[in-house]
Amino acid sequence: MKQDNLISTITALATPVGQGSVGIVRLSGPSSLNIAKKMLGFEPKPRYAHYTDFLRNDGSVIDKGIALFFNGPDSFTGEDIIEFQGHGGATIMYEILNETVSLGAELAEPGEFSKRAFLNGKIDLVQAEAISDLIDANSKTAADSAMKSLKGEFSRRINNLNKKIIDLRVFLEATIDFSDEEIDFIEENQVSSKIKSIHAEILSIYQASQSGSVLREGFSIAIVGKPNAGKSSLLNALTEENSAIVTDIAGTTRDLVRESIIVNGNIINIIDTAGLHETDDFVEKEGIKRARDATEKVDLVIFVFDARDVSPDRNLLKLQDMTKPIIYVKNKVDLTQEDIGIKTIEDDAYISISAKNLAGIDILLNTLITHIENKSSLEGVYLARKRHIEALNKTMSSIENARKQLEMGSIELVAEDLRSASQYLSQITGEFSSDDLLGEIFSSFCIGK
Repeated sequence: MKQDNLISTITALATPVGQGSVGIVRLSGPSSLNIAKKMLGFEPKPRYAHYTDFLRNDGSVIDKGIALFFNGPDSFTGEDIIEFQGHGGATIMYEILNETVSLGAELAEPGEFSKRAFLNGKIDLVQAEAISDLIDANSKTAADSAMKSLKGEFSRRINNLNKKIIDLRVFLEATIDFSDEEIDFIEENQVSSKIKSIHAEILSIYQASQSGSVLREGFSIAIVGKPNAGKSSLLNALTEENSAIVTDIAGTTRDLVRESIIVNGNIINIIDTAGLHETDDFVEKEGIKRARDATEKVDLVIFVFDARDVSPDRNLLKLQDMTKPIIYVKNKVDLTQEDIGIKTIEDDAYISISAKNLAGIDILLNTLITHIENKSSLEGVYLARKRHIEALNKTMSSIENARKQLEMGSIELVAEDLRSASQYLSQITGEFSSDDLLGEIFSSFCIGK
């Protein structure tokens, strides 16, 4: 995708604000080289490190450092780029930045360098997002997954799949002109099996993307159970903070309490919920409704029950209908003199703890880490964003509709569903994208990226 109206030259700090041994001011745009000539006193060579003075307009020296020139289109943005690498003091950096502005550059918006790279066809939208994800990665696994996307692995997989969909749609549209022989054409070219193969490939990408979403946004869990089972005590034990009010009075928690922790480089987002029970209190009813809604959106449910109960009351949340993993936590074993530990009953994990005494919390955390690693252990995991998963969901729906239409013999509708599937996939890489979407994506980037 090529944009012809990017005529301004932008400038920004490419390193964090504050004190450091090195700081970088970056420019991109048609005036970059002219600004560099004025600030250096000579024209820099492309891809050559010049150790030189950085000058003010009156000829006085701001700093001494390294100047680099990357000429377009062979640069990150596809435009002329200049980098002034000087001493990393805030005063020095802002002096250099202000000098570039006085010579005609405009302060860059968040993510504007990456946005220009995308608009100038140097990277696609997935790769642009991967730059931000790589910077924000909180674990080695997340960084490796972001690098896969930055190198174009995710995009290549999407583009290859999209080509298969387009080829099949073109074939079907061609058969419409030969309606008398249409069925023979379709059978001979195994259209049904190709649609099934496409669906299977989308599902594979979707699963890898969901796992990547966990790496990027965190693994989410909901703590549920009866009132006074110790849910809030468990939240406080996991976060090592007094995040929730703990009393002997049942029903203390009436709304969702959200906290996040990092364990072994993995983000775990925890939701403490209202106690599940029958009540006529309007506020409690709303809290219980929110608790049930929360369990539909998380990756895992922790069901807490009092050790003095015979077993967890599964009917409270209709847990038997849930497909997501559940960990049963028997709390308050200090009152029953039971041992701390974990056992498996009918493939479900039961962990005996005392949240009050912080006993068994390490066992629970290790179990959570195992679930996270299992969820993100698929080969080819990509650090996907919510919009990627939504687009893949819509693509799968379109392919499923195409399969149904094929069974009914509606070839024109099959072709239309394939066209929709292709467009949804193209939204991932940015081949079809709105200005609003681009603004939303790049606004979350660093200024100098």
